[in-house]
Amino acid sequence: MRGEYKVPGGKLVAVDVETAEGVISSAFVSGDFFLEPDEALDDINSALVGLADSSSVADIAAAITGRLDPVTRMIGFTPEAVGIAVRRALGHAIDWSDLTFDVIGPVTMDPRMHVALDEVLAAELAHGEIRPSLRIWDWDQPLVVIGSFQSYRNEIDDEGRERHGINVVRRITGGGAMFMEPGNCVTYSLVVPTSLVEGLSFERSYEFLDQWVMGALKTLGVNARYVPLNDIASDKGKIAGAAQRRVTGGVVVHHVTMAYDIDADKMLEVLRIGREKLSDKGTKSANKRVDPLRSQTQLPRDEIIAAFLAHFESLYTTTRRDYSESELARAKELVETKFSSDEWTKRIP
Repeated sequence: MRGEYKVPGGKLVAVDVETAEGVISSAFVSGDFFLEPDEALDDINSALVGLADSSSVADIAAAITGRLDPVTRMIGFTPEAVGIAVRRALGHAIDWSDLTFDVIGPVTMDPRMHVALDEVLAAELAHGEIRPSLRIWDWDQPLVVIGSFQSYRNEIDDEGRERHGINVVRRITGGGAMFMEPGNCVTYSLVVPTSLVEGLSFERSYEFLDQWVMGALKTLGVNARYVPLNDIASDKGKIAGAAQRRVTGGVVVHHVTMAYDIDADKMLEVLRIGREKLSDKGTKSANKRVDPLRSQTQLPRDEIIAAFLAHFESLYTTTRRDYSESELARAKELVETKFSSDEWTKRIP
């Protein structure tokens, strides 16, 4: 059995394994990484032999670390990377190439519907009713979307919110507040099985799930990089923030919001954030707009979205589809019963 893992920002690790009676009986690690001294590769292979075929990534990494001489240098890969490749070889984890993705382009609707659709699609994937999906949000009215664990009063200036006629909704994922007006940012959601990120820490899973969009940004001339835990930045500052939740049924909901052209003055009146935090979002003055995608690409928002979708579809097996009537009906019900309620939105006052 063979498994492969491409380390984000690093090298490819491959492993061929055989098992017998519940343990690994032989293992051969290869890849385009660097390793000093050369004979350390034999130590890595030997460390894998005899491990249970149910060993976790942490177990495998610990066995490798314990076998290697402290002077060994692993360049472009880690013991954990080998562990992930082993787990994939043993069928415990999957790769992007194992999946067919539904791709749902932007559909303009009440932004609370998109918050609800994250929950709806996650439940459908958990029940095996749909394939994993990438979808683009689009919305017809302003909204502030706060993270699942944020305090409402600490994030929202109610006087400013009411003056600008902006509602607030709490999403199911963590992270920070999203200031959304029609056309001012680009937001997408990935709904995937947890087996795709099996063995990855939360920090690494963020970067792993957004590697494709790094490539998409590069095609647009933006030199992007991941800044742990959950930010995407360029040489000119922060571009985006990601949020994630692992839900019951073996599903990960992962979404990213990228600033396209945000009214910084209005955002400061609605959100209780300081100028220092605002500067991290791409501007040093509240009188300027937060516009990293627009200013760095010089492209209309719809062209950026089209480029993102085209790049994703060039990498993976995909099928375009629309939301089903039942998905929209279920999302509408959730908006009415959950996401519009103070009980949910202000559950952390």
